[in-house]
Amino acid sequence: MKFSEFPQSVIKENVDYTIKEITNVIKKYGPRESGNENCLAAQKHIKKEMDTFCDETRFESYKMSPKAFLQWTKFVSVAIILAVVVCGVLVFTGVTAYFVAQCVVGAVIFVSLFITVMEFLMYKQFMDVFYKKVEGHNLLGVRKPRGEVKRRIIISGHIDSAYEWRHILYGKKFPLMTVCMGATIGGAFISLIISVIAVIAEFADMGAFGEFMTQYSYYFHFFTAVAMITLFLFVDFKTISPGANDNLTGTYAAVTALRMLDMAGVDFENTEVCAMITDGEEAGLRGCKQWAKDHYDEYVNSGVETAILCVDTLTDLEYLNVYNRDMTGTVKHNQKFSQLVMDSAVEAGHDDLKFANVFFGSSDAAAFTQAGITSTCLAAMDPAPADYYHNRRDNYDRLVPEAIKTGYEVILSTIFNFDQNGLG
Repeated sequence: MKFSEFPQSVIKENVDYTIKEITNVIKKYGPRESGNENCLAAQKHIKKEMDTFCDETRFESYKMSPKAFLQWTKFVSVAIILAVVVCGVLVFTGVTAYFVAQCVVGAVIFVSLFITVMEFLMYKQFMDVFYKKVEGHNLLGVRKPRGEVKRRIIISGHIDSAYEWRHILYGKKFPLMTVCMGATIGGAFISLIISVIAVIAEFADMGAFGEFMTQYSYYFHFFTAVAMITLFLFVDFKTISPGANDNLTGTYAAVTALRMLDMAGVDFENTEVCAMITDGEEAGLRGCKQWAKDHYDEYVNSGVETAILCVDTLTDLEYLNVYNRDMTGTVKHNQKFSQLVMDSAVEAGHDDLKFANVFFGSSDAAAFTQAGITSTCLAAMDPAPADYYHNRRDNYDRLVPEAIKTGYEVILSTIFNFDQNGLG
């Protein structure tokens, strides 16, 4: 079957099903912190549904530290504020010299920036060792082909929802996120540079500039310390987004991909189609990182051509794109698979998609690509970011049926084209 032959009534019915199910999941299970009981309960609910149209469904569990990914914002901000204030007091009371204070502040900021890069830019599990671990779960549903499995396509979405980001919640009409993050990150980098120059100036003759740096540059650190207050307030760990769009739309894109094939009576000869519902994406891609580690040989060395299409938020239709670059632009997804998704979108009647870059943050696809597994990302979210992103506004009343429908059409077209040609 080609996508053009697929019954539109099935797609429409599944868009309605998706909206009803997302509403039901939020009302029944509430916000879903990575690794908590609500996450697992929602996954069990979905497994029960998938049991009716999948040949196999199964859970795989793993350990993760849900707060390690963003708790550094508290640690880093407090460390820098204390370093600046305490050293400032020591300097102005004559207990220590300017350059000693510069050394301390510079060292604290360097370590803080290193932690920020490792966790927030590179998504390394750098701070996990310091935090309590909980059990997370990944769920897989499989529709097997009639014959030998020669190809495998996996549609993936994460079910956990995010801790609330106050900058976006209170910055609906003002770019609070941009201003605050610019002040904290920019201030930290400038303070680090100032500290290095001031220490050098203490031992090298730099003229009037050097004298100024040793005597007055410390005052800039107080600006950085004030900016760090906004970083401390950035994440509200007591409030969790309902996660209707980010990412129950992606979750149900995976579920309904298999459900639609079942309803239309589509059975492939040699292509296995899977739905993967991960946990821990909002905790730093922990779930998919573990899945990629556990299934690398199966997906790369088994002789079965495997590709993973991660779907993350189907809401802002004008921003529906194939994200072939990820993790703040540091990861490049498989170009053949990305092009296949793009070509499939055109075949489904949507020729306005573009290749795009997840320039702030990351999707699950980045973890699979980093592990050497063929993957790419399909998403539709305003990169500004959207006013519902990671806050309480991301509820079922913000769902956009037309965006969900368009996403489903692209996904189905991709599945059919992958079945026909693989990545060739």
